[in-house]
Amino acid sequence: MFELYPYQKTSVEKVFESWQTFQKVLLVLPTGCGKTVVFANVAKDIIHGGGRVLVLAHRDELIRQAQDKIRTFTGINSSIEKAAENSIGDFCRVTIGSVQTMQGERRLERFAPDHFSHIIIDEAHHVFGNSYLRVLSHFSGAKVLGVTATPDRGDKKCLGKVFEHKAYEYTLVQAIREGYLSAIKSQTIPLSIDISQIPKGCDGDYDLNGIATALDTYIPIIAEKLWEHCSNMKLLVFLPLRATARKMQSELERVGFRSYYAGGDDRDQLPAWNADGAGSSCCNAMLLSEGYDNPAIDAVCVLRLTKVRSLYAQMVGRGTRLFPGKEFLFIPDFLWQGDRHRLCRPANLIAPTQDIAELMMQKQDKAAEEEPEQKKMFGVSEEELSKASREVLEQREKKLAKELEAQRKKKAKLVDPIQYASSIADETMLDYEPEFAHDFSPPTEAQLKALEKCGILPDSIECFGKAKLMLDTLSVRRTSGLSSPRQIRCLERYGVKHAGELT
Repeated sequence: MFELYPYQKTSVEKVFESWQTFQKVLLVLPTGCGKTVVFANVAKDIIHGGGRVLVLAHRDELIRQAQDKIRTFTGINSSIEKAAENSIGDFCRVTIGSVQTMQGERRLERFAPDHFSHIIIDEAHHVFGNSYLRVLSHFSGAKVLGVTATPDRGDKKCLGKVFEHKAYEYTLVQAIREGYLSAIKSQTIPLSIDISQIPKGCDGDYDLNGIATALDTYIPIIAEKLWEHCSNMKLLVFLPLRATARKMQSELERVGFRSYYAGGDDRDQLPAWNADGAGSSCCNAMLLSEGYDNPAIDAVCVLRLTKVRSLYAQMVGRGTRLFPGKEFLFIPDFLWQGDRHRLCRPANLIAPTQDIAELMMQKQDKAAEEEPEQKKMFGVSEEELSKASREVLEQREKKLAKELEAQRKKKAKLVDPIQYASSIADETMLDYEPEFAHDFSPPTEAQLKALEKCGILPDSIECFGKAKLMLDTLSVRRTSGLSSPRQIRCLERYGVKHAGELT
């Protein structure tokens, strides 16, 4: 049998260790790091322990891939539950099920709730679909492993609502550093593309038709730029719609690529492209973002624009696998105009925050604008991340120092509420204790702003009742023409006694 890499062994160990405490656990591995191989070995150990496993997937490619790799890497045969295929009458202890098929009431009725001791969910970021939840509910006693490369979802739903614990996470940066994935380099191509008018879709991401419309007039020149920078590479291009992908395929053929197409149910040209090499390209309308392995890909161009980091990582991840002679994965990028601060770009693959990603891309864009002839590539690497992180930290520290100094000066102009109560000899305010429930609640934002406007430092006003009492007192004194908090403090500095009684 095949020997697992160290991080894969750790993954398997951490899953079983986590199952000792939690029922539903999550495993996060980057695209290209063998998630299927890992869960195949998890399934093998479950079976050796007397258990029975259900693997859930949502696409036929993932189902066939899981069956093949479980057999290849563990020697274990598995049955399929998908449409007319079923596991009735066989003796396989691993069943790989299409979630669309398994969620059906009649299909679930064939299985006792305790039929499977364990469930493994491939591409677990899809788990919020009703079909997955229905299957999990039926086998409610089973231990569950979710496997994904992209735990952050575009709709902001937290996987923690289904999974109780993250068993293990092996990051893209770690995988590149330790030599299990290809290095990544990016270059901003000096072509400005206006995306400011793309509307928002129902999921909050860019509308696909809007992307296609925005790109349409640029496609011929994008094709020329891609030939200029990627003519000696095997290039995969992601586009928003099948019509857009067809048009890009035609343009890439025009400029010199041997160009192929994949979209919808049309996969006829994929085998030929898989066998082709440098100087070839494949244009796809989001068909190849999951479950597609072609390690020879050494350039990925993302023209299916997105604000969702997980989706962006899925697309780029098609090119991160190692391959003989492949030095790095190249990501050609462009000067996107109008919405750059939200658009996912190469730096988002490793940057922990958006401001760090933006700083990394600003440097790359600046180089493209100032020295377009240099064709300078930037590493999407730990080194670049470290530099940008330090700069962002310095910027944050400078900003914080300015804010603190501004607060200090602001507070210096305000009067402490206890000092004010003493100056006006208000014993009620000095001895105040809240009585009713609403008096105990925190002061409102409006109260705090009003106190500050009157010259009172609001920091030590701990409850609604005290803030109300002080504001009422200030109002009465103002109506009566008595001295304000700032006037009292100024007079007291000059030694004036009983300044609170003056008008």
